[in-house]
Amino acid sequence: MAELSVPQVESNRRLDAIDRKILTVLQNDASLSVAEIGDRVGLSSTPCWKRIQRLEADGVITKRVALVDQNKIGLGLTVFVSIESGDHSDAWLKTFANAVSAMPEVIEFYRMAGDVDYMLRVVVADMRSYDIFYKKLISAVPLKNVTSRFAMEKIKSVTALPVPALEAA
Repeated sequence: MAELSVPQVESNRRLDAIDRKILTVLQNDASLSVAEIGDRVGLSSTPCWKRIQRLEADGVITKRVALVDQNKIGLGLTVFVSIESGDHSDAWLKTFANAVSAMPEVIEFYRMAGDVDYMLRVVVADMRSYDIFYKKLISAVPLKNVTSRFAMEKIKSVTALPVPALEAA
């Protein structure tokens, strides 16, 4: 089963200003060499590399990936799927989480607070592909309500988190 998001205990080590600069640089271009990153944050290569390794070991940096344009690989339809469940048991959630996590069309999967129990972001080629996905989804486990919202235009999409500045002591 894909791990459900569990709040992680924060590392005892606080991020300093250099760590925050490194994170900002890497989020914008993880393909830069360590020397280039060091130049941008004011460090030589070795201390910069050690900081990056520490950020990875601490779980602050979780992956370095290539971002792909979904339209250029034939995935032109984005659908936001709201799900309400009539069953809130641990067993149901485990079954549901396993089923949804195994569906490659699901790019994001959240348990929500409020009037919707779960939210999915799904990418597929077209409406026919979404219909196939939808039938697979509703046959996985009993669901109370499924609402699909189709994105017409992507106005903003970023992957870089806004790294907070250090708080004044």
